[in-house]
Amino acid sequence: MIKLLDRVNCPDEVKKLSNEELETLSVEIREFLIDSLSKTGGHLSSNLGVVELTLSLFKSFDLEKDKIVWDVGHQSYIHKLLTGRKEMFNTLRQYGGLSGFPKRCESKYDSFDTGHSTTSLSAALGMARARDIKGEDNEVIAVIGDGALTGGMAFEALNDVGFNKTKMIIILNDNQMSISKNVGGLSSYFNKIRVDPKYNKLKSNINTSLKLSNTGKRVAYYLSKIKDGIKQVVVPSMLFEDMGIKYIGPIDGHDIDMMNEVFKKVKQIEGPVIIHTITQKGRGYELAEKNPGKFHSVGAFDLESGEVISSASENYSKVFGDTMIELAKEDNRIVAITAAMPDGTGLKDFAKEFPNRIFDVGIAEQHATTLAAGMASQGLRPVFAVYSTFLQRAFDQVIHDVCIQEMPVTFAIDRAGIVGEDGETHQGIFDISYLNQIPKMNILAPKSLGDLQIMLKWAVNSNMPVAIRYPRGGDILKDIKPLTEIKYGKWEKIINGEKIAIIAVGKMVQHAILAKKNLEKNGINPLIISATFVKPQDTELLKELVDNKYNIVTIEDNMISGGFGNSVLMNLVELGFENKFKALGFKDDFITHGAVNILYKEAKLDGDGIAETIIELQG
Repeated sequence: MIKLLDRVNCPDEVKKLSNEELETLSVEIREFLIDSLSKTGGHLSSNLGVVELTLSLFKSFDLEKDKIVWDVGHQSYIHKLLTGRKEMFNTLRQYGGLSGFPKRCESKYDSFDTGHSTTSLSAALGMARARDIKGEDNEVIAVIGDGALTGGMAFEALNDVGFNKTKMIIILNDNQMSISKNVGGLSSYFNKIRVDPKYNKLKSNINTSLKLSNTGKRVAYYLSKIKDGIKQVVVPSMLFEDMGIKYIGPIDGHDIDMMNEVFKKVKQIEGPVIIHTITQKGRGYELAEKNPGKFHSVGAFDLESGEVISSASENYSKVFGDTMIELAKEDNRIVAITAAMPDGTGLKDFAKEFPNRIFDVGIAEQHATTLAAGMASQGLRPVFAVYSTFLQRAFDQVIHDVCIQEMPVTFAIDRAGIVGEDGETHQGIFDISYLNQIPKMNILAPKSLGDLQIMLKWAVNSNMPVAIRYPRGGDILKDIKPLTEIKYGKWEKIINGEKIAIIAVGKMVQHAILAKKNLEKNGINPLIISATFVKPQDTELLKELVDNKYNIVTIEDNMISGGFGNSVLMNLVELGFENKFKALGFKDDFITHGAVNILYKEAKLDGDGIAETIIELQG
């Protein structure tokens, strides 16, 4: 028997289905996603939660002209399935395959590339205003999760759209933080009235008539006050109404009939509208329903047990979390801050051990940074655990609130370097460049798991801003001797050599060691140095290399532009360096999605690629 999913390859085919057929299709989509993602990995929980919502959007809107912007975009898999990409799902998040996020280069139905949270409202509002300026007639819909509303950018957009009354539709996908509980008959009754065109026309006519006289204006004023008083009692989110956005909801985000009815009528309302839908993360897969966080972004997993098929037994995030617990037991000044990522950054156990000393601020990296500065100003030792790609959002706060005031804030920068399957928006390849230029900032990079422990202890006991950058996952090599002490601004000689020195940052030390094995076959015996401090640099050791006429190669898993190698070269020039120099890192382009080892190989930053470059340099 041919499944409905096999027959649906474009939005128009979804529009032709009855609501009953859409219900059947929703079951088939969930079965497909669970089976497919168990093999490739991906964002499972969020996608299982928006199946009916996506189908209703496709049924109610014309995607040949209407635009949907998915906030973050990790919940766009159903959208991809229904827009002709079903056959590519076996390549999801793999090198050269389907992206895990919306990509305009993939499909005309992907109206905006997303990957970071809280961006959808601003982007959709921009599209709506472009539509109005061009005199076009189409709907613009932004789908944003309740968690994203903790981000300030979302409120900036809400303030703008509400003040200027631009016509657009906002879907608030509430799947965790339930803003309101009254999903019942009274709410449904009010919603039906509020989206009814006759009601809105009557309301407009009454207001117009009343404002024709002074008496009428007074009546309108008092009626408005009475209405607002009642709404404060029976309508759950006056916040949006007070900002000038018509609020509808909450409605059941798994009820296709109801959503289709609301979407059909809401298109006739002028101005901005927010539709509050309640959905369940992980719906349809019991293990994901019980533990949606575990299946938010998951690797290939066993369908029966839900366990990830392969994962590093020890990784940097876990070492960080365990070390934080040890340090916090000894020092009650230490507090942890996370921006909605306690599990991902390794702070889950810390939260259990010290529930009053961890602060999850939601998706609000700017706030988290200044919060940390405020805590530090009062004698605490805050550690902000954050992914490299997300700290980018707090660049201004790092400068003004932390570094200018020399606050002792520690930034534990997880996922520095290549993260792999999440692609361009998540690769942590800019942090050295954007932090390196900030005065008073100190940057460290562990060459191995063992180094991270001693670096973190040093950082929380130093009276200065410190950033420790470390990669996703674990070590490649298992027999690297960790640091025994930290000397400020000093590097570590790992393996002795002659004529050429490799100065590597963090994880790239292990790649350099792998390269050395290949180089020795070609008669090249490099000195390998671990740049314990990215900033400040070990100018004494650099002078030693210059005096002994070494050729120098730097290696970093960061952009070459503005990176470690650039700053090393500047110091070398001042020291009178005259030999050969090469900075290895990522060139001036964004890094696509794919397995980490493939991406390093493509960039010639694996052992073989590094060796090849050095052989060419030595001539």
